[in-house]
Amino acid sequence: MIRRGIPAVAAALALALGGCGDDGGGEPELEAGGAFIPEPVTADMAGGFLTVTNTGDADDTLVSVTSDLTGTVEFHETVDNAMHQVESLPIPAGGELSLGRGGTHLMLIDLSRKPTEGETVSLQLHFETSDPITLDVPVEAATHTGE
Repeated sequence: MIRRGIPAVAAALALALGGCGDDGGGEPELEAGGAFIPEPVTADMAGGFLTVTNTGDADDTLVSVTSDLTGTVEFHETVDNAMHQVESLPIPAGGELSLGRGGTHLMLIDLSRKPTEGETVSLQLHFETSDPITLDVPVEAATHTGE
């Protein structure tokens, strides 16, 4: 009896462990929202803020952003009141990436024109795994906080 039970238990265990160890089973599921660009004070650069939510069961990474307003969009983190450029931003499975004032944000540099309140700016978010997301981002008042 014991010998007959061992193969069945081994097969069930192999199926269970196979599912747990499968790296290709999960995928990120990304949505972006709450995006805005405050009207910049100068025509040189602008900040960008948004949230990317990952309801999937795999991590992803924001690797670049392109825009019709500039050829250069950088990721900046603010630590101890100092901005530092970073190359990419992680988006954890079941979590979110929040880009907001005083923290991690986008910097649109060398603008082709100064955007004004009421306009929209196109941003395309590029990820390590997921397809790009294109947003029409409103330009809000310079003092807008997103709330």
